[in-house]
Amino acid sequence: MTATTPIDLRRPEGKGLATGTLGLWGSTVIGLASTAPVYSLVATLGFVVLAVGAQAPIAFVIAFVPMLFIAFAYRELNRAVPDCGTTFTWGTKAFGPFIGWMGGWGVAVAGMVVLANLAQIAAIYFWSLIGDGSLSENVPLVTGTGVFFIAAMTWISWRGVEIGERVQNVLLAIQYIALAIFVIAALTQFFSGTAPDATPFDWAWFNPLGFTDWSGFIEAVLLALFIYWGWDTCLALNEETKDPKRIPGLAALLTTVILLVTYVTVTVAAMMYAGLGTDGTGLGNEANADDFFLAIKDGLLGPFGWVLVVAVLISAVSSTQTTILPTARGTLAMAAYKALPRRFASVHPTYKTPSFSTVVMGVVASLYYIGMTLISDNILQDSILSLGLAIAFYYGITGYACVWYFRKDLFRSGRDFVYKGLLPLLGALMLTYAFVQSAIDMYDVDYGYSGSLLGIGSTFVLGIGALAVGVVLMFIWFAFPRSKPFFRGETLNRDSEVLVPDDPSDYGRSIDGGLA
Repeated sequence: MTATTPIDLRRPEGKGLATGTLGLWGSTVIGLASTAPVYSLVATLGFVVLAVGAQAPIAFVIAFVPMLFIAFAYRELNRAVPDCGTTFTWGTKAFGPFIGWMGGWGVAVAGMVVLANLAQIAAIYFWSLIGDGSLSENVPLVTGTGVFFIAAMTWISWRGVEIGERVQNVLLAIQYIALAIFVIAALTQFFSGTAPDATPFDWAWFNPLGFTDWSGFIEAVLLALFIYWGWDTCLALNEETKDPKRIPGLAALLTTVILLVTYVTVTVAAMMYAGLGTDGTGLGNEANADDFFLAIKDGLLGPFGWVLVVAVLISAVSSTQTTILPTARGTLAMAAYKALPRRFASVHPTYKTPSFSTVVMGVVASLYYIGMTLISDNILQDSILSLGLAIAFYYGITGYACVWYFRKDLFRSGRDFVYKGLLPLLGALMLTYAFVQSAIDMYDVDYGYSGSLLGIGSTFVLGIGALAVGVVLMFIWFAFPRSKPFFRGETLNRDSEVLVPDDPSDYGRSIDGGLA
C-alpha cells in the first residue's frame, strides 16, 4: 500500500488474531476460570454470611440477576458487533468516543487491580504449603513470587490462546474436583452426624423477603457481585472463536448459570456442615471470614486438608492468566481504532496474540503490585475493595449501550424488546445503583483498611481516583494528532465495520491518504 492509497475501512480482514481457535467448551472454560470460583468463594462467603446470616444463598441468587441481564446485553451486542474491544467498541458505537474510551479504561483498571490481588493470594497459598507455612508471612518473598506468577501467566497468554485453553482445562478441572470433594465431605459428615454444627437445610434460606437489615442486604449483594465478575472474558475472545457471533454470547450465559449453581451448592453445603455460629468453625465467626476453607480444612478432610489450599492456589493462578486476556484484547482494539498509540495493536506474527498489549499488561500489573506493597499492604487491600466500582461502571455502560444501540429495533418483536431493551436496562440500572451505593459506603473513613486519604475514605479515593486517572489519560491522548480520527468518529462509529486491516500501520494514514 502506498502513501496515496485510500484506506477502505470496511474491509473485513480482522486484527490478525488467531481466528477459529476456540469452541463453545473452550470459551466457557476460560469464562469460568476468569471468575476464580474457588478463590471467589473463599474471599466472599464468610463476609456474606456476616452481613445477612442464613439468607446467604438467596443473596447469591439475587446478585446473579444483574449479571444475567448484562450477559444478555453482551450476547446481543456481540451478535451485531463481534469485536474484541467489547465495552470500548460497543460504548463508542452507542454513545461516542469519550464514553467508549472510558468503558475500555474501566476494563483495564479492573484487570490491573485484580491481577495484583490474585498474584498475592497465589503466592501466600503457595508458601503456606511449604514447611510450617511461616514463609507465607515473608512480604518480600511473597511479593517476588507473586510477580513470578504474573510473569508466567503473561507468557502463557502471549504464547497463544490455544495453549492457554489447554492449561485452563487442567486448572479448572482441579478447582471443580476440589469443590466436589468439599461438598461431598460436608454433606457426608452432616448426614452421619459428625459435622461440628450440623444445621438442617431450610427453604427459608432462599426467601428474598427474609432480610432484616437493608444495609446488610446491599453489602451482601455487592460482595456477591464480585464473585460473578470475569465471565465477560468469553466475549473478549470473540474474534478467536469458531463462530464469533454465536459462541461467545452462549458461553457467557452458560458461565453465569454454572457459577450460580456452583456458589449456591457450596454455600448450602457449608451452612449444613458448619452452621452460622459465631465461634469455632461457624460461618458467623469473624475470625473465619477471610478464609473459611482454611478454618475448616483439617476438620473436614483431615490429612487431606491441603487439597483445599491447593485449590485456592490453582484458582488464583488460573484467573491470573485469564484476567490478562480481555485487557490485552481491549487495548488492542482501542489501538486499532486509534484510541491508543499504534504499538498496542501489535499482533505476534506466529502466535497471533496481542503481543505488546499482553506484555504491557503484565508489566503494569507487576509494578502496581510492587508499588502498592511498598506503600502499604492496607492500601493494596483497599484498592481491591474498590474494584466493584470499576466492575459496575463498565458493565453498566455495556447495558446502557445495548439499549441505545438497538433503540430502533426494540419494538420489532417481543424478543427484541426483552433481550435488547428491558433486561439490559434493568441490569444497567441495578449496577448503577450498586455503583452509587458502593461509592457512598466507601466515602466513610471507617470503610476499608487504611482509614482516610485526603480526609475521606481511602477506598473511595482509590476507586473513584482510578476512574479519574482514565479521564486524565484520555485527554492526554486526545491532545496527540494521531488520536483525532478516533475522537472525530472516523475510525469507529455506529455505521463503521468493526473489523479492521491486519496491518496496524495502515492506521498511521488518514482516510484521504495523507500521513496522520
